Amino acid sequence: MPPRRRSASGYCGVRERPNDGFYAEIRSGDLRLSLGTYDTAHEAARAFDAAAWRLGRPRRQMNFQDVYTLQQASDVAPPSRVNSAQDHAEHTARQRRLLVAEEDERVMAEWRRCHPENVAYEQSYWARRREEDTRRRREERLDRRRRKALASAQADLVNAGGSSFFTEEDERWFDIWLSTSDDTNDDDDGADDWSDWD
Repeated sequence: MPPRRRSASGYCGVRERPNDGFYAEIRSGDLRLSLGTYDTAHEAARAFDAAAWRLGRPRRQMNFQDVYTLQQASDVAPPSRVNSAQDHAEHTARQRRLLVAEEDERVMAEWRRCHPENVAYEQSYWARRREEDTRRRREERLDRRRRKALASAQADLVNAGGSSFFTEEDERWFDIWLSTSDDTNDDDDGADDWSDWD
């Protein structure tokens, strides 16, 4: 007979959950019986063994060999982890938000079906806005390139021994550090990229 398959938890019938709990279940043919979620893999394995005893499984299919009766297995098996009232309230709130979102989607689909002219107007409005934003960003980028080229030319002139028409305190010297990258974000509103670090 092949050895029992053990999961990554090291116990038969126990799987680790993403929320740091351990889930126990027992299978019999096509039937899957959930035994609950536990804090440790050891507790989940004890619950698995208690269920295996109740189902009359042979001891070689159990995780622990130190239990000899159903009563002993039931005594050492912990109760499953119970969700708190706060967990229940959060779940209920999430369910309510989901229902509201689904209803909003249903109502919007109905509105789109009843008012196709408004949908077409809205789509054309946003297309115009995207075109205007793209044109504005291109113009701003071209202006930055011109200002940077002027500042660079003035710096090259001064480095070659000539004189610039910029004064020493002229803020246009800072234009030499302007970014002229073409890969700007379409959603860029011109705000400082560091503003969200405050």
